[in-house]
Amino acid sequence: MASRPATVIDDDFSPIDNELPLRWYRRLHLAPAGGLGTGRRALFFAAVTWLPIVVWAVLTGRFLTGGGESLLHHYGVHVRCIVAIPLFILAEGALHDTVRRIAANFESSGVLAPAQRAAFEQLVSDVRRLRDASLPWVLVVGVTIAWIMTDIPSAHEDALSWAAAGDGTLGFGGWWFAYVARPIFLALLLGWLWRMLLVAYWFWRIGRLELSIVPTHPDHTGGLAFVEKLPRAYAMVTFAVSAIIASRWAHEIAYHDVTLKSLQLPIGMFAGLWLLLALLPLFALAPPLLAARVRAMPAYSALVGEQGRLVHRRWILREPVAADPILDAPEIGPVADAAAMYDAVAAMRIVPIGKSAILHVVVPLALPMLVIAAMQVPIGELLLKLVKALL
Repeated sequence: MASRPATVIDDDFSPIDNELPLRWYRRLHLAPAGGLGTGRRALFFAAVTWLPIVVWAVLTGRFLTGGGESLLHHYGVHVRCIVAIPLFILAEGALHDTVRRIAANFESSGVLAPAQRAAFEQLVSDVRRLRDASLPWVLVVGVTIAWIMTDIPSAHEDALSWAAAGDGTLGFGGWWFAYVARPIFLALLLGWLWRMLLVAYWFWRIGRLELSIVPTHPDHTGGLAFVEKLPRAYAMVTFAVSAIIASRWAHEIAYHDVTLKSLQLPIGMFAGLWLLLALLPLFALAPPLLAARVRAMPAYSALVGEQGRLVHRRWILREPVAADPILDAPEIGPVADAAAMYDAVAAMRIVPIGKSAILHVVVPLALPMLVIAAMQVPIGELLLKLVKALL
């Protein structure tokens, strides 16, 4: 990289670039030396996991029909291989770009005080070392291998009934799904959990700095509204995880008489836990925002009160008032402007989470679940209920 001017901090941080799997992909030419290659990797892994299963199912007559349930009716196999796995990979590019913009905004927005630049550069360096470490990915591979060794596939397993042969054994498609498609999916999912925790740790370290927060900032988050773009980077991962769970439940509803009512609790628990995980980094910035608001409220209250009392004495009581800078300060303006400053401080959020951040988690989370709901609730009635809920 070209050297940066001494006045500019090294804020170019990405939780993806140079991580261990990407180094492997670059050596295998699945990713270019200077890029991520998400498109080619998504196609490659979708083909590797899905095509052998489909070809085997077609050749053995198990794609549309079979001795038990057909492969076509097991939505989870297709969603896992050609939806979730590619989206996990494509989402790497979204996280890479989003976090780099957020890191740059900490300096350009002025939130990062000049005295804190060295500390910010140090914490970015520390998080980079964690990102580049091999141990997290060794654990990911270890957990995946342990899961493969302990979860022995069986022809009697409902998720693999499409691959059961007449003698009760699994065919090639079942073994490929169990020992290739599932492990790849699990490794990618665990990798994303690690990245999300890494980003949360980065935000937690930032929250411990003495940030230059502006309590009267119109974004109602002290000038930190730019961090609300982070959940957008997780949108594809959110949709993929939700689609996997929904595909399994859709199969249960369609072929095993499971009711939508019986799934309400697990749907609610999943939605709540994932929402918390996706928004966890933003909660890490709550302490400095809360501290800034606590300090600002009495200070701005005193300022507005002092100006208001002087104005009241001069214009209501008609008392002589000695020249006071606060009455003529152009940056404060008339009483209405001073009151607006106080209102801005009072409306300041202690967590940088607005409607946009929540929607970028809730919408991709809800879309696959709406498909499940539509299987038992008429779509017209479902849309009417949603409209009523919004109104």
